Formats: sequence, structure tokens, C-alpha cells
Amino acid sequence: MCRWLAYSGSPIALDTFLLEPEHSLIDQSLHSRMGVETTNGDGVGVGWYGDGGEPGLYRSIAPAWNDRNLRELAVHVSSGLFLTHIRASTGTAIQQTNCHPFRHDQWLWMHNGLIRGFSTIKHELAMAVDPSLFASIEGSTDSELMFYLALSLGLADDPFVAVERMVGLVEKTAERHGIENPLQMSLATTNGEQLWVFRYSTEQRSRSLFYSSHVRALRALYPNNPRLAGVAEESRLIVSEPLSDLAGVWHEIPEASCGIVQAGQDELRPFRPRR
Repeated sequence: MCRWLAYSGSPIALDTFLLEPEHSLIDQSLHSRMGVETTNGDGVGVGWYGDGGEPGLYRSIAPAWNDRNLRELAVHVSSGLFLTHIRASTGTAIQQTNCHPFRHDQWLWMHNGLIRGFSTIKHELAMAVDPSLFASIEGSTDSELMFYLALSLGLADDPFVAVERMVGLVEKTAERHGIENPLQMSLATTNGEQLWVFRYSTEQRSRSLFYSSHVRALRALYPNNPRLAGVAEESRLIVSEPLSDLAGVWHEIPEASCGIVQAGQDELRPFRPRR
């Protein structure tokens, strides 16, 4: 599968979490502890929001541990909302357009998991994408197709409901073809203002996903890092697996849940597909 990280809060250099921690995302690209694969070397990507316009995007098929351009970017770019992803392909081609995050207008999307039997139902799912959006699909992954299905089903209006509908459509389509337990996902999507994260699988045995509940936890991770001194109290970090072994810092997102990171009070909701 893959590993990913999402941050929302005060602007901070990307390398603070991408490179510096003991078990950073770069380290996880070689030494994942909770993923299906230990090595995630089929590409890397970063999406971030700056001063205006659509989000910035960097994607490469180079393995994260050997990508010098990624290290340069991470040191020099700061953002208050960014997504980073390291890829382990589930069968689709290793090419730049298949690397996460995916971008459409103001939206970013990244995913860990798969649609089982994807080759069987890919055409039927693709035909459910809004025709006005179809030409924007660049790659061949199930993850990107899930993104464009969610956009077609109202992601811009209500992301929570749109993802419920997307998952319901995938499961219903797979059911017609006799595919069991078709969906496995931990995913994140954002419009640059709010961040939505989802943990769900048809078989109710989803891939790992954790959140840092308070900025004090981040400061506990890096007590000598001056960058965190001015980070706002509402800053949050969502990760596929913890960046360190410090007890009490990381909290598992419950099975079949959606977390919403936003200004003020964050939310945690139960997630159920809409058929």
C-alpha cells in the first residue's frame, strides 16, 4: 500500500515532518512498520497551499529516500496546510500521473488502499464520472478515479456526503460483479481551508490512521525544535503511522470514521456508505 501525512495549522517548513522525525515519512518509505509493504518506493508527492490560487504540487516516480529535489523543496517551502504521500503500487503503472496527491482546482486528494477487482469494474465506474470532469483524469489508478467520482457526486458542496456516495457506488458496482470486500481506504482531501480524513474498509479491517490531538503533543515530539514554539494550538497532524514511539502522543482514528480538521472545533463522525 502507501503511507501518507497531512498537516493543518500554522505555516511550517515541510521538512519539519517530512524529513526530521525519527520515523519520518522518508524513513517510512524504507522501513514502514504498519503498512502491507515495508518498502514504499514507487513514487512520492507533496501538495501544499501558499498565498493564493490553486495548490502547489510536486510529484516524482523517484523513491522518496533518493529524491534530492524533494529534500530541497521540503527545506525551502513552508505551508499551513499540506499533504505528502509515498506510493507502493497495487498494480497500476509507476508513472508521474499516478503519484499522489491528485489536484483539481482548489482540491487535493490522496489515498492508501485499493479497489479489489478494479480492472473488472473500472469502465463502469469511469462512466459514472461527470463528462465535464472526465478529460481531467490523467493517470490510471483507482485512487484518482475515486477522486473524480467524489467530485462528480458533490465534493465541492459537501465532502463528507460525496465520499459516502462514492464509497456506496463502488461497493454496489462491485457487488453486482460478485467482488467481495471491494474497498480498502484511508484517504485525505482538502480545499485549502478544511481537511477531511477517512478510515474505512468494506471488511471493517482498515489500514492504520492516527492523529496528534494537540500541538503540545507535537512539541513533546521535538522539544528542541524552535519552529514549533510559535505553532498555533489548533495545529493538527494526521499520519498513516506514528512518526515516533513516544507514548500518549498519537491517537488512532476509529474504524469507519471521518475526521474534519477546521478552524475552531474539530469533528469526528461515524462513516457509512450511501448506496
